[in-house]
Amino acid sequence: MSRPKRGDVMTHITRARIALVIIAVAAGVLAATAAARTDTAAAGKPIVIGAVVDLTKNMAPFDAPALLAAQLEIKAINKKGGVDGRPLKIVFLNDQLDPAKTKQFAVQMLQKKVDIGWVTCDVNYAAPAAQEFLNAGKLTIAPCLGTDELSPIRFGAKGKLGFSFGNAAQDEGAAAAEFGYNTKGWRTAVVVTDNLLRYFQDDCKAFTARFTQLGGKIVAQESFTQGDKTINNVVSRVNNEKSDAIMFCTSFGADQPAFVSGLRSLHNNTPIINGWASDGNYWWPTNPKVTNFFYLTYASVYGDDPSAKVRAFEAQMKAAGHPAQTGGFLGGAAAIDGIAAAVKKAGGSTNGAKLASIMVKFHKLPTLSGNVSFSANLHTVFGRAYRVIEIEDNVAKFVKLVTASSPANIGR
Repeated sequence: MSRPKRGDVMTHITRARIALVIIAVAAGVLAATAAARTDTAAAGKPIVIGAVVDLTKNMAPFDAPALLAAQLEIKAINKKGGVDGRPLKIVFLNDQLDPAKTKQFAVQMLQKKVDIGWVTCDVNYAAPAAQEFLNAGKLTIAPCLGTDELSPIRFGAKGKLGFSFGNAAQDEGAAAAEFGYNTKGWRTAVVVTDNLLRYFQDDCKAFTARFTQLGGKIVAQESFTQGDKTINNVVSRVNNEKSDAIMFCTSFGADQPAFVSGLRSLHNNTPIINGWASDGNYWWPTNPKVTNFFYLTYASVYGDDPSAKVRAFEAQMKAAGHPAQTGGFLGGAAAIDGIAAAVKKAGGSTNGAKLASIMVKFHKLPTLSGNVSFSANLHTVFGRAYRVIEIEDNVAKFVKLVTASSPANIGR
């Protein structure tokens, strides 16, 4: 038998870790679903949220924790009487990122008369379901989608009914740049963009725009597409550049650990930073270990989050046997908080246009995830206080709260 190549081993390890995450979070969702059927003090007609999400493939480490958090938040709200006496309820189907299933499942949800649509945390994967919900006039929510495209930008006038409780890439990338420039003193950077997802592209664009606005210099721009087998070439080119930091916009797959371990194997210890997409330890290579790596996220899942409420919520997830894998779970809880606030202000109405007209005016709405703001131009959350997490020798810790002074201008 021939000896497997290092890249093949890395791919196998990464896939195995992702599989373990998927099993854990999917089991958590099922457990929470059973729990959510009980302990309701509200007696009115349920407000039904129909979720079409991925629980078994690449988006599962993000979709499933958000769904579990949503279920726990629903349970807490229902214990207090629901929303104007009406209990919240969430039902879900696993689309496995299959576009045909995604569309079909949204149609099934609408046939069941759901009041609100809920979609996966990437706009490309979410689009088939989002379009069906929007066409039906339903408020359409994503818990952690990171671009501003669940909006009129992608869906035209009907997109006015779409919102994401994720972090807007324009805001997240700007916050990463401000942390690097103002806190770490970085003055030069290499930017490496994974073109697989719009979110990755926008995050790096926002970092570039804000970093240069502050006075920093981008010494090189590199790009690849997840799985195109060019990551080792990118490592070689980046290693030849001299900079204070590297902004690396990607997630999951084998290319993230391959890039990080590749640089460190060459004894290049330049700081690397990313947004929420690098959250979680499921991708960490073990040799060499991840060092001098930073990322921004909703919450620290390492027991040191600065918010007592967040730590208490994480304890609930852990007590249920399904600890949070990434901070993105908070988007699920925040989305439920936002839905509840909008329905309450609408006098109990679940009319999509009415709820959207309220949600678009949210300005620093208190949620478990912190203050949530939207605008006519930005239907994804901006202005949150990000947690900066640092990884040294495969040990992660919270280091600082960072709020962007404003979202970066990326040309739209």
